[in-house]
Amino acid sequence: MVFSSLTFLGIFLPLTLFFNFISNNIRWKNFFLLIFSLVFYSWGEPVWVLAMLFSTSINYICGLYIDRMKSQKAKKLVLTIGTIASLSILFFFKYAGFVVDTFSSIANTKINTNFPGLPIGISFYTFQTITYTVDVYRKKVKVQKNYFKLLLFVSMFHQLIAGPIVQYGDIADAIDNRKESFGLFSKGMQRFIIGLAKKVLLANVCAAALNNVIMADGINKMSLVGSWYSMILFAFQIYFDFSGYSDMAIGMGKFFGFNFRENFNYPYISSSISEFWRRWHMSLGAFFREYLYIPLGGNRVGKSRLIFNLLVVWFLTGLWHGASWNFVVWGVYYGILIIFEKLTKLDKANIPKPLSIPITLVLVIIGWVFFYYTDLSAGIIHIRSMFGTNISGLIDGNTIYSVKDNISLIPLCVICSLPLYSYMDNKLKPRKLYRALKPIALLCIFILTIIYLVGQTFNPFLYFRF
Repeated sequence: MVFSSLTFLGIFLPLTLFFNFISNNIRWKNFFLLIFSLVFYSWGEPVWVLAMLFSTSINYICGLYIDRMKSQKAKKLVLTIGTIASLSILFFFKYAGFVVDTFSSIANTKINTNFPGLPIGISFYTFQTITYTVDVYRKKVKVQKNYFKLLLFVSMFHQLIAGPIVQYGDIADAIDNRKESFGLFSKGMQRFIIGLAKKVLLANVCAAALNNVIMADGINKMSLVGSWYSMILFAFQIYFDFSGYSDMAIGMGKFFGFNFRENFNYPYISSSISEFWRRWHMSLGAFFREYLYIPLGGNRVGKSRLIFNLLVVWFLTGLWHGASWNFVVWGVYYGILIIFEKLTKLDKANIPKPLSIPITLVLVIIGWVFFYYTDLSAGIIHIRSMFGTNISGLIDGNTIYSVKDNISLIPLCVICSLPLYSYMDNKLKPRKLYRALKPIALLCIFILTIIYLVGQTFNPFLYFRF
């Protein structure tokens, strides 16, 4: 079940809100939210909920032992065991097949395997359970002695399957002491509608246009303009798909009294690759920075160790996104760019934005090629087309047709990826007319979104595979 499905919007979410608001007792609220979250996760494949329960149970037990033990060595041992156990679950489901296939390819042999499918959102909830145990060890948070409250933290359907990655300390107090209000609900509804519109009216349309270009031209018949146009479409698709999901998750969190951290901050206005990654998938960046990069020594080390630290972080960032070499290349690509920026101090250079922003965007669009194609050879062919070494002319008929058919799509995506709405909202907020018309405008956007949903059949979330 996805947030942009009619089943979710018309049945699941209204039922969840109804049971949440029929009682003021926080225990009942937590109980209903937990039940609905487990139902939500079990909707597609019920058996995968067992993996989530197992991961949560391991970290719950480890947290209790760490809290009770006196010896720091013993605490560290339990933390290590818990972390390895959690990562082992992730490895088995997500990476075991990849490792076996890689080994069989190197050894030039065929190994018959039958690994199970990938549980949805396993990368997200694994990181969340690990942050809980680590933070208990660091004494940043108090141990949670109620298993079901910890399970609620892990399983909350708002952010379970595609983030943002929520650290236990962010919502520990809210589990027992959250306050719901009409004002918070109203803010959540505005955020939810904006996120839904991003997903349905922009991401899905970009995805359909992209599919038409790629499928019609074929990777070996890509024109110069077509190769860039298709990756620009993908850049907007993945941004509005994932940021839209994050907006909906943050908005629904407010429905129930939770405040989740922001996940995107207009990344396509970045002046450097380092800035781009401070604005893109911010909760993932915070996780790797706090739980890996800083423990490795961060940037308070020599140049050689800094290069090592960054390569490790970006290798694992790429691998986190998928068990495929294209994601590894994608991660290392960004690692090399960020290392270059830090060593040359370009990330702090005062380069004029009319020059730095376009350069950054070109580098990001090239990076999306490795993210889009799971077949590395296909990605390399596409990049060659982008630079004129493997093209079928300057522009092809199908690209011309797609541009004409979606003449307003790219300009609209550009406008919506800029902080214009936030700027205008802050400027106009004091005016009574604006405050009166804003809910009406959002209602119209919501109705338009539902109309589009009824007619659309292509409605995936890209980050469900992670």
